[in-house]
Amino acid sequence: MKNKIVFLLLLLNAVTAQSQYSIDTSYTVKSTYAKLIKKYPFIAIANEKKDKNVNQIQDLVYNQIENRALHLDAYFYSQKKANPAVIMIHGGGWRSGNKNQMRVMAQEIASKGYSCFPVEYRLSLEAKYPDAVFDVKNAIKFIKDNAKKFHVDPNKIAVLGCSSGGQMAALIGTTNNNPAFEDSSFKSKSSSKVNAIIDVDGILAFKHPESQEGEMASFWLKGTYEDNPENWKNASALTHTDKNTPPVLFINSSFDRFHAGRNDMIAILNQYKIYSEVKTIKDSPHSFWFFEPWFDEMNSYTIPFLDKIFK
Repeated sequence: MKNKIVFLLLLLNAVTAQSQYSIDTSYTVKSTYAKLIKKYPFIAIANEKKDKNVNQIQDLVYNQIENRALHLDAYFYSQKKANPAVIMIHGGGWRSGNKNQMRVMAQEIASKGYSCFPVEYRLSLEAKYPDAVFDVKNAIKFIKDNAKKFHVDPNKIAVLGCSSGGQMAALIGTTNNNPAFEDSSFKSKSSSKVNAIIDVDGILAFKHPESQEGEMASFWLKGTYEDNPENWKNASALTHTDKNTPPVLFINSSFDRFHAGRNDMIAILNQYKIYSEVKTIKDSPHSFWFFEPWFDEMNSYTIPFLDKIFK
């Protein structure tokens, strides 16, 4: 009887912890496929290709915030002791999506000699800007703290994000060593510095002639531009781009709005002779990274860029 009571209490605590925040499940691979298949009847959902040289560890807790555990997955090439690492940030308008959506990409990149880490972060129904940025930076510190376990070279870290995850990746990379973007409560011996950025269809500026950000961004940024212009400015990677920004790969769909601010950012990078590449996937929709034939094309840009920077 005592054991049953203990079990019920543990179950109640788990349910309570999960019910403290709402989850938006609207952005999935399947729902995106259903929207796109009529216009693009040739597409297929990209499938994971498992490699015997890639070890996987799922749902590792990298931070505990009261009753809330934050997790990451690790996919690492086991034949080398110290691989370059790729931190992976899913999209979903800062409100939906989950780390599992980066699984196929993580497996593919890891098979080429990398350690890849899809990261869970708090979405806007649970926490507003800049908490999600803190979460990913804390995950980077955790990975560096455990570099040997994950076969990671802590001096070779890339951050890759898709859509809103791309926006976050660019912001994380342009705020290296910026104390305003560090969570002082997270205890670590490592820095959150990254050495390369891969922005897949993520905006670089929230308020920009090319930008069409509205309700989703306002919800995450604690108000509209008129209500909270400081957050709209500070959350934009373009604001922070300077001589310390690492090399950047931009991979974009055919929709200009998803790279708002990119050309202005490249102008600054060029001023400081910082390497960058732009790859546009012709006639592709947003969320192209979930589907063939675009998934393979994207990797044909991603992996050579990583090799150029790190190998």
